Amino acid sequence: MSDFKPTFSWLKSRPLCLLGFGFGSGLAPVAPGTFGTLPALPMAFVLYLIGITGWWLAALCVILFVWGIRICSHTERELGIQDYGGIVWDEIVAMLLVLAFVPFHWTWWLAAFAVFRLFDALKPWPIKWLDKRVHGGLGIMLDDAVAAGFTLVVLHIAAWVR
Repeated sequence: MSDFKPTFSWLKSRPLCLLGFGFGSGLAPVAPGTFGTLPALPMAFVLYLIGITGWWLAALCVILFVWGIRICSHTERELGIQDYGGIVWDEIVAMLLVLAFVPFHWTWWLAAFAVFRLFDALKPWPIKWLDKRVHGGLGIMLDDAVAAGFTLVVLHIAAWVR
């Protein structure tokens, strides 16, 4: 089953997989992680408009992280493929967490997106270590949460030096 390529119609018949694939953004033929991070931006924008920001958004991210363990585990099982690149719920939740703690301005959001994608792609220690040793839904979610933490450290240092 390693040659299996999920489609949008396959996702539509599996609601948890649709979430796991970031509403279909994880189906991108190239850079699914990058495309999969994008839904976090309009989601955060709407949440900001209705007043869910800062620590409230972070608390929501904790809930989404816990749900994400189940969503990603289920999606992995349905696919029959471990840590499939199109599973991007982890990117969405991690990016929402980063956006909870940066100013509500397009330049900060662009920087947050770029720095997060850099950490997620390069996977410096301990991200790569976690990625190799923690499997299943928790493993999928955990390495991106750590990348989000690294991103916040870098952005807060940049704000401080600025």
